[in-house]
Amino acid sequence: MLGKGLRADPDFLKLWVGQAISQIGSNITGVGLPLTAVVVLRASPLQMGFLAGASAAPVLVLGLFAGAWADRLRRRPLLIAADLGRAAVLGTIPLLAVLHRLTIEHLYVVAAASGILTVLFDVSYQAYLPSLIARENILEGNSKLASTESLAEIAGPGFTGILVQLITAPMAMLFDAASFVCSAISLWLIRKPEPRPTRPLEPSIGREISEGLRASWRNPLLRALVGRTATGAFFLGFGSSLYFLFVMRELGLTAALLGIIVSVGGTCGLFGTFMAEWLVHRFGFGATFIGSVLVIGVAMLLVPLAHGSVAVCSAFLIVSQMGDLAWPVYNINDRSLRQAITPDHLLGRVNAAIHLVYHGALPLGALTGGAVAQAIGIRQTLLIGALGFLLSTLWLVFSPARRLRELPHAVDETRV
Repeated sequence: MLGKGLRADPDFLKLWVGQAISQIGSNITGVGLPLTAVVVLRASPLQMGFLAGASAAPVLVLGLFAGAWADRLRRRPLLIAADLGRAAVLGTIPLLAVLHRLTIEHLYVVAAASGILTVLFDVSYQAYLPSLIARENILEGNSKLASTESLAEIAGPGFTGILVQLITAPMAMLFDAASFVCSAISLWLIRKPEPRPTRPLEPSIGREISEGLRASWRNPLLRALVGRTATGAFFLGFGSSLYFLFVMRELGLTAALLGIIVSVGGTCGLFGTFMAEWLVHRFGFGATFIGSVLVIGVAMLLVPLAHGSVAVCSAFLIVSQMGDLAWPVYNINDRSLRQAITPDHLLGRVNAAIHLVYHGALPLGALTGGAVAQAIGIRQTLLIGALGFLLSTLWLVFSPARRLRELPHAVDETRV
């Protein structure tokens, strides 16, 4: 299997194809759901805020529970159920639109229900991969899956725009529902048996969640991942809340020019997925992992440093967007390290802890960044955010990750 890689593994190919279709569908929903609210239901800014909150809240409220369920049960049936559930939930939007009964409250429910199922899918999905392929192929598997995610991010919005133009935003959601059915079928066709999960003698959801959190902090490598994720996401939130405001109001760029600049980042991200595995083989895991965070931080610094004419500012921003080349390198290595070192019976809960930390710190950073910008200015706040993100690298520098040449193996510290 190693000679030809995962392209010769029929079960991985089924997963890969199914996820490629599903990712394109998910991008349709990412654009189509807010467009349905704005164009069809004439939603107010406050209602749009509620809609965004309904999508994000499940990660914070149910993320840790999803991780515990993913460790209690076989993960493939969970993935299939989550896909079919999302297909059913999203399918109600075009149905109610045809019946002229679609309301903004219904979109809140769809966003929340879809968010819950997505949390369950994502946590289970990242825990399922190591049981489907050999651990030495994890880096390759994550690289291939990330490449299709990047392609979907590039193709999805344009495809969605065409669909919305031709058949309206609510009807475009049918394609996402169908994509989840395709993903469920691809998972159902996988024939490799999944190991039976280890069930605790005295099941307790609270104790199991606590065990996952302790494992995430006790292992020095996992602790470094959690710390870097929390710190990095917090300072990344500074830019997420201020970037577009800074670029258009203070630098004077048009929306069209900004769209072109952002598309450069998407294209560079795609190339990054193809380079991740080669970089690890060439420079070693630790150097590649830490180097990717440093490249992202330096690229972020270029945004507040942009000055001068629109052309000069655009050049700064384009070079900054090229830093997106490092994002998939970081994400692939982060996910692969987590999967490689976490014992299988804890992997769902550890994934959930990382999800919770990221999705909790990012909006907190966005709120903090907005308050700081109100006091000292947008450019200065973006500079603080970039420097803070760079400093988050210290979690990895002062951890065993720095010395890694290749992925290590799991050590079950909870059972020693």
